[in-house]
Amino acid sequence: MFKKLTKFIVNQMDPCKGLVPVESIADNEHFRPLYLLKKKSKPKTVFHRAPYYQRTGFTLDDVLLPGEDGTSTESLHQESSQFTLTKVSADQADGGLSISFDPTNVELKGGASLSKEFSITPQKKSISHQYLEALRKEREINMDHSFIRQLQRTDIRLYVVTETLEASEEAVYKESTKADGGFKAKFYASLCAQSNREDKQSIVIPKGCTLAFRTIPLHIRDGKWDLDYFPAEAVRSQAYIADGPSAGKLGEVRTEVRYSCRIFPELSPDLLLIILNTIKAVMRDKNLLQELSQKMEEVLEENDGYELRTESPDLKELFSTLQQSQRHHLLQLAEGITYVLDALQELTEDQLLLLLESLERKIVSQQLNLVENLLKHDLDKEKETFLVDASVLFSQEEDQMLTIALVELSGLQLQENGSVIPRDQPFEAIAALFVALYALNFLSGSRSLAQPTEPLGEVL
Repeated sequence: MFKKLTKFIVNQMDPCKGLVPVESIADNEHFRPLYLLKKKSKPKTVFHRAPYYQRTGFTLDDVLLPGEDGTSTESLHQESSQFTLTKVSADQADGGLSISFDPTNVELKGGASLSKEFSITPQKKSISHQYLEALRKEREINMDHSFIRQLQRTDIRLYVVTETLEASEEAVYKESTKADGGFKAKFYASLCAQSNREDKQSIVIPKGCTLAFRTIPLHIRDGKWDLDYFPAEAVRSQAYIADGPSAGKLGEVRTEVRYSCRIFPELSPDLLLIILNTIKAVMRDKNLLQELSQKMEEVLEENDGYELRTESPDLKELFSTLQQSQRHHLLQLAEGITYVLDALQELTEDQLLLLLESLERKIVSQQLNLVENLLKHDLDKEKETFLVDASVLFSQEEDQMLTIALVELSGLQLQENGSVIPRDQPFEAIAALFVALYALNFLSGSRSLAQPTEPLGEVL
């Protein structure tokens, strides 16, 4: 919930996307002015437009040698104007569907609604570039600091937070999902339906909580440090040939997936199966997903090789296989796996369960076709209804209902007649779902991906 709120705030207050939303409320205090962050080696993606940052636990003051007068960097924040954002929304979808559950049939009719409510006043805090320049000339980096010594042995890039949006007062974000005789995704995952079900969630945003931040690259050499005020932005699409300007957002997603997963077609069926089984295991366990993601990122960051170790039996077979790979091959594998894991982490836990059920039902390829069709439309035009081709829907009612639940959790209301209503600019969420479906479809051995449309055939 916190991640959805901060992304909404950034979309409303910073359309140019210079601010980065904080994704975890538990880590918000590590993204304050002058805190040092590590930027992960992975670039931005179509489903995660903001850069990936990781906290270090240190501030710039922690790693600088003392100044002549012994001053620190405390109490240097400059406050600017406050802005109040308020949102109250309610969406309603009506419909009926017969779902078969052996040994009985259950008739599900009624509607579903989603409501959101919050009012929050963000406050901007920033450090002036003039002050940073004066500090740079006065104080050098402590090269004997343990963090700096370890940093020099890696390719990790360091950034300093120069601006933040904070909650000026305590705020509450509320979200409610109600199904009147309808269907809820997480209950479907265990093959059971409940009527008149209402889920209410709320989160308290404390005063001073960091909601978003802006950074500047920090370069260190021989005790000196510099700030890069005009960093060159790495663009993933320059590394490969795009589908062309007429392909739009769908072409952008295809192009990125083609490049990021380029190693998969070169792998043996046995290795593809090992990767698939590992992916399925981490989809069931959030902690395991975090562990695998972290290990793959460490492989990409280490200069002199990396030994993969784990106590989890679900990861050992993959790690053993990867450890025997040549370095250049290992890096491509780690990049491809990391890309898929990043997409999975953009999905809800309910969606991960629904995707596992979809694998069992062998309907992932059909779902991929549907999501591809959705991406042909401008999903950021909130409330603008459009139709999808009825041929991409499902003949089996259980499969159709499962897929409707999967898509709705990414912010689209999908009706039986093929009408679709976007909610909250869902392009990134749908793009993440496309990546997850693409990877699961290919890793599971399906080659039907090459058949539905010519552009998708190029991916393989």
